[in-house]
Amino acid sequence: MPSQPIPGASSAPAPPMRIEPGDGPRPAESGGGEPATETPVPEPDQAAPRRKRRPLLVGGLALVLVIVVGVALAMPYVSNRLGLPWAPNRPKGDSPQPASVVLSLHGPDASAPTPTNSGVSAALSGLAGNSALGTFTGIVIDPATNSVLWDHNSSQLLTPASVTKVLTSSAALLKVDHGLQLSTKVVAGSTPDTAVLVAGGDLTLSSLPAGKENLYPGAAHLDDLVAQVKRASGGQIKKVQIDLSAFTGPTTGPGWDPTDAPSTYAAPMVPAMLDGGRSNPIDDHSMRAANPALTLLQTFAQRLGASVASTSTTTAPRGAKVLGEVRSAPLTELVDAALQLSDNDLAEVIGRQTAIATGKPASFSGGTEATMEVLAQNGFDVSSVSISDNSGLSTANKVPARLLAQLLAVAAAPDGKDPRTAKLRPLLEGLPVAGGSGTLSDRYTDGAAALGKGWVRAKTGTISSMGVNTLAGVVLDKDGRVLVFALMSNRSNTDTGRQSLDAVAAALRGCGCR
Repeated sequence: MPSQPIPGASSAPAPPMRIEPGDGPRPAESGGGEPATETPVPEPDQAAPRRKRRPLLVGGLALVLVIVVGVALAMPYVSNRLGLPWAPNRPKGDSPQPASVVLSLHGPDASAPTPTNSGVSAALSGLAGNSALGTFTGIVIDPATNSVLWDHNSSQLLTPASVTKVLTSSAALLKVDHGLQLSTKVVAGSTPDTAVLVAGGDLTLSSLPAGKENLYPGAAHLDDLVAQVKRASGGQIKKVQIDLSAFTGPTTGPGWDPTDAPSTYAAPMVPAMLDGGRSNPIDDHSMRAANPALTLLQTFAQRLGASVASTSTTTAPRGAKVLGEVRSAPLTELVDAALQLSDNDLAEVIGRQTAIATGKPASFSGGTEATMEVLAQNGFDVSSVSISDNSGLSTANKVPARLLAQLLAVAAAPDGKDPRTAKLRPLLEGLPVAGGSGTLSDRYTDGAAALGKGWVRAKTGTISSMGVNTLAGVVLDKDGRVLVFALMSNRSNTDTGRQSLDAVAAALRGCGCR
């Protein structure tokens, strides 16, 4: 800061003062030796007027305080926060009375009237005859009584498309521990500077940073795994490899079209992926990777500050030191995601967990064999069923509507009535909601189907090239009774076929069916 001049002295300095004991200040004697004139000390009554200045000062301060407070209270922010009468945001009219709230969505009513066969038939007969449905089969079951209320060729075998996931999920829930989490770990390699990423089937692993989620709620994060490896290795890892031995067999299923993988709805089946193989972790319709395992390995290496030792797979050394490990969400949440998103690769992973639990190979054939075996062991008739994959992409799959409805009926049965119900109940949680979530989010918005918006919960299935449209789920009728349905249409147009199926399910919502 620039220096400032020092103020000069006055031309007429004040005379020096000295303080004497017991006396007030008085001027010092002048240099001539003559005493200075003595200043008289005022008498008590003379000093009184000087004491009156204190109340004046206090009063002045009080006035300033009042002015400051008044200005503050006049400011919009303060007056709004305190709700003062002159606040700009203060309501200009009277406060409205609380509005009454009526819940439109509610649970089943245990005392609801029992629907009848004739009631359901009357509600569906016209809709079921719609030519837009092509070859059509269907069934409606009351899960409280396990009685069939309506049946339209429900034993006929048709291509189910993605409704196959109901079979896959049911078998896994019946056989596999609901708390199972899939592991992705990294172990020390054959040299001190090498690590091996050991895939355990978790394709939900997120590429996003902590605090952000991909399409799989509760997914583990790659960054977490990288951080663990850096700490455990002291940053010494310079080369990485990958072990994909958790799965065996072909990477595409029998009956899959050559364009199915990679596509926007499937990637080749391997036990290691980032974000389900998607190029965009939050876009379910983004393109999947042609080599999702290599994509994961390269991303892992880059974030670790290492390089890919080889694009070929390896087998981790037995008993190798674990440098890091992350785990997926539990099985029940994986089932939920597979049904909501109709995620084909995730459904295949779930089928492989059933295979592993039954001692079968973790492959397409092992998964389908295990699914059929578990369902049969739990009392479901699968004698006529033929499936070649666990996702429903295969055009070779053949399933009757009756089986789909029977699985859902057990899942929706009253608590304690059937020992299988507790295991299958999570199946219902994953069903998309009409007009609200998953693959039904953009359906049931208009026309006859609108009546089912928010009430129908169902798994969808579509193979456009074959005219396959399927729908299986639950609905609460207007009397509060839960009804289970399975509707299958082959050789129908995608748009009109879907609309017709939706209208049938919505009609169940609209009827008391007595």
